[in-house]
Amino acid sequence: MSDETMEITKITAATSIGLPADRYLDRELSWLAFNQRVLELAQDEEMAILERAKYLAIFASNLDEFFMVRIAGLKRRIAAGMAVKSASGSMPRELYDNVLARSYELMQEHAATFTESVLPTLLASGIQILRWEDVTPTERADLTTLFETQVFPVLTPLAVDPSHPFPYISGLSLNLAVVVRNPESGYELFARVKVPPSLPRFIEVGTERYVPLEDVIAGHVHMLFPGMEVIQNHTFRVTRNEELEVEEDDAENLLQALERELMRRRFGPPVRLEVEQSIDPKILEMLIGELGVNDNEVYRLNGMLDLRALFELQKLNRDDLKLPPFVGRTSSALSEVESSSAPDILEVMRHRDVLLHHPYDSFSTSMQAFLEQASVDPNVLAIKQTLYRTSGDSPIVDALIAAAEAGKQVLAVVEIKARFDEQNNIDWARKLEEAGVHVVYGIVGLKTHAKLCMVVRNDHGRLNRYVHIGTGNYNPKTARVYEDYGLLTSDPKVGEDVASLFNHLSGYGVQGDYNRLMVAPRELRTGLVEKIEREIAHAQQGKTARIRFKCNSLVDEAILDALYRASNAGVQVDVVVRGICALRPGVPGLSENIRVRSILGRFLEHSRVYEFENAGEQETWIGSPDMMHRNLDRRVECVVLLNSNDGNSISETLDFAMADTTASWHLNPDGTWTRVYLGTEDEPLDDYQEQLIKSHPVSKPPAEIATPRMFNTLLNMVGIRGDR
Repeated sequence: MSDETMEITKITAATSIGLPADRYLDRELSWLAFNQRVLELAQDEEMAILERAKYLAIFASNLDEFFMVRIAGLKRRIAAGMAVKSASGSMPRELYDNVLARSYELMQEHAATFTESVLPTLLASGIQILRWEDVTPTERADLTTLFETQVFPVLTPLAVDPSHPFPYISGLSLNLAVVVRNPESGYELFARVKVPPSLPRFIEVGTERYVPLEDVIAGHVHMLFPGMEVIQNHTFRVTRNEELEVEEDDAENLLQALERELMRRRFGPPVRLEVEQSIDPKILEMLIGELGVNDNEVYRLNGMLDLRALFELQKLNRDDLKLPPFVGRTSSALSEVESSSAPDILEVMRHRDVLLHHPYDSFSTSMQAFLEQASVDPNVLAIKQTLYRTSGDSPIVDALIAAAEAGKQVLAVVEIKARFDEQNNIDWARKLEEAGVHVVYGIVGLKTHAKLCMVVRNDHGRLNRYVHIGTGNYNPKTARVYEDYGLLTSDPKVGEDVASLFNHLSGYGVQGDYNRLMVAPRELRTGLVEKIEREIAHAQQGKTARIRFKCNSLVDEAILDALYRASNAGVQVDVVVRGICALRPGVPGLSENIRVRSILGRFLEHSRVYEFENAGEQETWIGSPDMMHRNLDRRVECVVLLNSNDGNSISETLDFAMADTTASWHLNPDGTWTRVYLGTEDEPLDDYQEQLIKSHPVSKPPAEIATPRMFNTLLNMVGIRGDR
């Protein structure tokens, strides 16, 4: 048993005495409940219709990743003969069957929402998504011309016969299963046609009239098989295991090893087969046999497959069918002094900490401006930065390159194993290295997930450190739709902590003690458990005690058990969680003092906050980790202690998020969620995010405080949705 496992076992044992065995909700079913909440937004008839369509696309994208990673992992454990119960008490096979069954129910509900509710509402709003049989003769003629000139040249029909083996079907691709007959011999033959992902999914045939690309292909599929009779065609889609397995200890070059594994990812085993409800049973039987999927991995659905395509509708110039656009303001702490030029962010940081709340506070005019200003400041000597995910056209990377080319010492810790961003990060790493940036990939066996940036500046002969610590990625595009906190500070203690952590990431040595940080994997779990135990002691002594968490996921057993003990000691525990939560609230004798809420909306709630009342000396920590094994044991993560003013600011926001007058979902003891959002006609419940937008008015246009490059970037990002 490893030291890490022994430590987890010891903590869990110490905090689980007297607790029932069924105290944990299953994490996979909890994740599906999260995606159901996304679906409920798509089903909300009070919401703008293009927003509803967007949530259908998000649901589909989320579920794809769930199958590629979580379902694939369950299937792999079953195949390996692992008979270990999950924390919730389920055996792998039992859990696998339950998760597949629940996924099927949600997928059918998702398809029905599109065909029975969203499509008719789009039609009533003037947007038509037609099937081939609905197209007029004139439109068919136009589509034939388009097909011949733009679609036909990129199609490749693949026959299946003794000389043509069944083709490889790439993951998440949309395909046509075509049956043709030779008129001379009468033999029926099978062929596969891949729908080109390089072409738009919706083909415009008139003003806001669209036909799915697969329908256009199906309507002309006879042109691909001259002299043959097309008997039938059906759409299908395969999802594959796309988890990577890189043995870092054995790899001479991690970059090359990961690139080889990325090539193998394309050939992962299938975990799901989606087909049209109307598919011929014989064709389905052949697909099942050739692909090697089980019957319970087949999903027959009504209507279009792969509704991620609905993201394309966000490009429509129909603001009347969307939420009003929002562009974050410049943080009031950075724009207090009226000026026609960009504020000197380092100068502001010399006098105070600055707490940023994105997207309400603009990322481009705060964190991005901080780095861009540092890159051209002649007194800045060094910049160190972690990069987990960033945008395709990244001004963050450009600033690091500019700094290196200006002769500054620049270190970039690039996490090339960030799931589904591996190739993107490999490309950035090489670009940075070519510019003279020192690029490292962190610590063997750990992902570097901490969000850190440090600038070292010569201030009149004294070297000072200026630090940014965030809860979200350094990605200007997603920062417009992801809710996150960030701290800008020149506090020497934080600077010392972050410098030590960067040295640990780029060199050798054992992590030491920190002043205002807690760092995983060495001390974060134990540190948080100790703070929970401190709240228990305060409650037992009659002092004020309260715990409030805001995170994406909460599943770590040691943390959960400590929270149960806190509840039993009379400590009020409040949690706002976006995704997975294995905590059972409101169970008599176990969690009577625990409440769990979830908020979903136009912005993706992404920040992580850990607040402890501490007998009136409140502590508020923000950072990158969720309460999951991977964050606490297999990643470099950190949280930073805020000063009292910034802690109070976040506390007020948590008050609002957890108030009974705020619309949210409430977690029930059995793992189901209840959406509470209507209120009464006289007193409707508050929309959390819309109220925060109102409390962050734009004090002046971004152009007045941004550099020309930053302003152009802001213009380019308007209307672009960040990746999930």
